[in-house]
Amino acid sequence: MYAAGQPVAARPVVAEIVRSGFVEGHHYGSLVALAADGSVDWSVGAVDVPVLPRSSNKPVQALAMVELGLDLPDDLLALACASHSGEAFHVEGVRRILAGAGLDESALQTPADYPLDDDAREAVVRAGGTRAPVLMNCSGKHAAMLATCVLQGWDTGTYLDPQHPLQQAITATFARLTGEPVTTTAIDGCGAPLLSTSLVGLARAFATLATATSGPEQRIAEAIRRHPEFVSGTTRDELALHRAVPGLIGKAGAESVYAVAVPDGRAWALKTDDGAARVRPVLMAEALRRSGLLDEVGVDAEAVRSTGRLDLLGGGVPVGEIRATF
Repeated sequence: MYAAGQPVAARPVVAEIVRSGFVEGHHYGSLVALAADGSVDWSVGAVDVPVLPRSSNKPVQALAMVELGLDLPDDLLALACASHSGEAFHVEGVRRILAGAGLDESALQTPADYPLDDDAREAVVRAGGTRAPVLMNCSGKHAAMLATCVLQGWDTGTYLDPQHPLQQAITATFARLTGEPVTTTAIDGCGAPLLSTSLVGLARAFATLATATSGPEQRIAEAIRRHPEFVSGTTRDELALHRAVPGLIGKAGAESVYAVAVPDGRAWALKTDDGAARVRPVLMAEALRRSGLLDEVGVDAEAVRSTGRLDLLGGGVPVGEIRATF
């Protein structure tokens, strides 16, 4: 995340791990909050250097597909933006996207996996099922990529190649929305190209989606707002945050990345060095509080706080917490 030789001061502590009143560890990272006019309202750490936003890129990737003509109902468009939990309605939705393009699960190039959701995973195992590409959390994005290729008459066997016309179009859209050149193209966990940007660029892209009043950008934002359970799952902290803040759109990613924005253009993005998923919602809840969002009409402040509350257990009972320090 940081350039070689960058001073330790650029990697501040953003959270403390507190057990029985004793600070036993820390999380380091960076956060940025954009004002409604797109300027940096406040920041912590290095927010203008490239990071790999992982699945937080998905709404922008989906935008490129809509710009290429992909026309899905809102629930399935939300699924194209998803790191889904593998619940039954997610899996059925992926199959609907594929069937609409005349394809089946064999076209997916996602790694075979179990559902992210514990109950869904146990249900698969109890039924005698095994890991499958359609169960992998990125299968909605991949199904949408395949459907876009069919629509455009492009090869579906090479849709993950960074030089494929689909991926080239996604890269162009991503650079336009972030306002930054893509300096690194890596390979994400699902095998798809992974594009770099700074936390400022990531927040800027989400602000563009959240403020859109027409066109493909609005379609993406409205799909997320109307069907946030398709973007994550019925038990996820992301869903709780969407329901707590009117008009919010957000997407978490691996390595503790998180980006959210609200309709007036304010946006937030964060990442921790250690990539610990547990601290991600803690940091976002505090970022929204620091920006005053929890005091606004219509916001369920307690629900937002709850998404950022993480108890540490000892003997099965709470004995500590992870708390933000910025």
